[in-house]
Amino acid sequence: MVSLRFPFSFSQPPNPRHRSSNSFSAAATAFSVAAASGAAVAAAVAVSQNPINPFLQNAFNFFSNHSSPFWASLSIADNPSSVSESKTGVLFPSILNDSRQLLGTGLRKKSVLGLKNIDVYAFGVYADDGDLKRLLSEKYGKLSFSERKDLSKDLMEADICMTVRLQIVYSRLSIRSVRNAFEESVGSRLQKLGGSDNKELLHRFTSQFKDEYKIPKGSVIDLSRERGHVLRTTIDGKEVGNIQSQLLCRSILDLYIGEDPFDRRAKEEVELKLVSLLQK
Repeated sequence: MVSLRFPFSFSQPPNPRHRSSNSFSAAATAFSVAAASGAAVAAAVAVSQNPINPFLQNAFNFFSNHSSPFWASLSIADNPSSVSESKTGVLFPSILNDSRQLLGTGLRKKSVLGLKNIDVYAFGVYADDGDLKRLLSEKYGKLSFSERKDLSKDLMEADICMTVRLQIVYSRLSIRSVRNAFEESVGSRLQKLGGSDNKELLHRFTSQFKDEYKIPKGSVIDLSRERGHVLRTTIDGKEVGNIQSQLLCRSILDLYIGEDPFDRRAKEEVELKLVSLLQK
């Protein structure tokens, strides 16, 4: 079990800042629903008056055949360039750096003293679309989702440009806590995958998270594998270091899509998306 140390109390003040935006969103949703209902009625009336018009018939069929509420798709229609992590509502861009596709999102949770779970950060896993098709499509392009046994392993080992984006959701998280957590989690993966003493490599990575960096709620940490297995780390868009090491890159990715990931649902989502992309 990977642990995460937090040298502070866990009380969290209420956050009333979003009330006005929520009211606006509710009003916008109500308006959109009313407009959709009006469009459905108009389509029905038009079809009854002109049943041979194929365009009107198609419009009527669209509204009448969708059993789920029309407003259920509003979040996608409003912002098609981002995806919401299901448990926190944190938004992730669908594409990073012009070519890295969002494969899945998840949540890093931590149990404190076995009594309370806190949401530490939401994360999104990205991979370069061109690299995926160039390096994995031949093997997986014609396989079904049930035949994906080695897909995550191959993704982690291949020289595919990837990014794991972390968005902080716990308001009292410190950079020191992040550093300590990576010492344990990445350290255990280095030991498992490397099988030898990698303390120097681990220190090079964790020392990038200096005390001078502040990570309030909403901060973004990007852990990116670049060409040649170079791990590049950025905090809120500022690069804080890069390390060339296939073992380190593999160990980082193993936390999110390995055999024992932080969020198993997120790993399954990544694999499902991969199969979909590789079969296009």
